[in-house]
Amino acid sequence: MEQLKLKNQLCFPFYSVSRLITRKYQPYLDELGVTYPQYLVLLVLWETDRQPVNQIAQTLFLNTNTITPLLKRLEGQGIVLRDKSPEDERKVFIALTEKGKLMKEQAAQIPFRLMEGMPLPEEDLIALRRLLHQMIDILK
Repeated sequence: MEQLKLKNQLCFPFYSVSRLITRKYQPYLDELGVTYPQYLVLLVLWETDRQPVNQIAQTLFLNTNTITPLLKRLEGQGIVLRDKSPEDERKVFIALTEKGKLMKEQAAQIPFRLMEGMPLPEEDLIALRRLLHQMIDILK
């Protein structure tokens, strides 16, 4: 039953790396006052501001009922605004506030600071990211 040994599972290294990387992010995110899932939402909005909730959820592979509480907390912190579409009140758009836009400058250093603690060749990390994106494309 080799296939049931933890060391032979493909999913466990992904799970472990995800948790460990998230832990490495934590001190930097604490400086911003956001959680990792909130940071992901901000990354999406810093790339393209004012998006519908369902588009943000789709980009992050989350359900809208999962992302809605995150957005409410970000709104409560004054980082984003939620507004209903004038054409369809069921459609809610999320936009950055001035505070949310200013956070981008501070957050810009996070990837560099994180990589300082990763003693792996940059080309290996780029190849790994490319392979992970290929896997995401296959699995979605």
